[in-house]
Amino acid sequence: MSIGLIIFLGVLTAPILWAVLIYNQLVTLKNNTKKSWSNIDVLLRQRNSELPKLIETCKQHMSYEKETLEKVIKARNMLESAMKTNDLHKLSGAEVQLSTSLNGLFAVAENYPELKASESFLRLQTRISTLEEGISDRREFYNDTAALSNTRIEQFPDNIIANLYAFEEFDLLEFSLDELKDIDVSASFQS
Repeated sequence: MSIGLIIFLGVLTAPILWAVLIYNQLVTLKNNTKKSWSNIDVLLRQRNSELPKLIETCKQHMSYEKETLEKVIKARNMLESAMKTNDLHKLSGAEVQLSTSLNGLFAVAENYPELKASESFLRLQTRISTLEEGISDRREFYNDTAALSNTRIEQFPDNIIANLYAFEEFDLLEFSLDELKDIDVSASFQS
């Protein structure tokens, strides 16, 4: 083989190899982002399946806190609806509302010694708190992978391949400033 032919083949195959490499990296990022969302979805579903048990346990002990329990139920239903539509903006809002109502429920539970002593309530409270921490961790990982994927899609020369194969950006799970404010649970302690 002549040196000219080797150089010609090298010049011809280098852009193809480059395009394949970038395409494969973008596919990996896309799939990692989808997988990280799937991990969040699993934890959200686990938490949502635990909430009815928590509410039933609380109903047995909290006869005067119907409004607090209804807030948790309403927030859970909103979250369930947002999960079905895969609307990340609605999901973020519903997630904040559910966390707020759960914090209110746990704060009100302090007024019910027999509820606090209930093994079932304590187990469910611990389980839901653990799931909340897991959701928070997975949410951070999702945002990291989505941001990395979005950055690569926009960067030159990756954007050439991304546009050619219609790679789409991922929405980040974000909270509005109102959702990040401290929660006032003092109203939950008033009779």
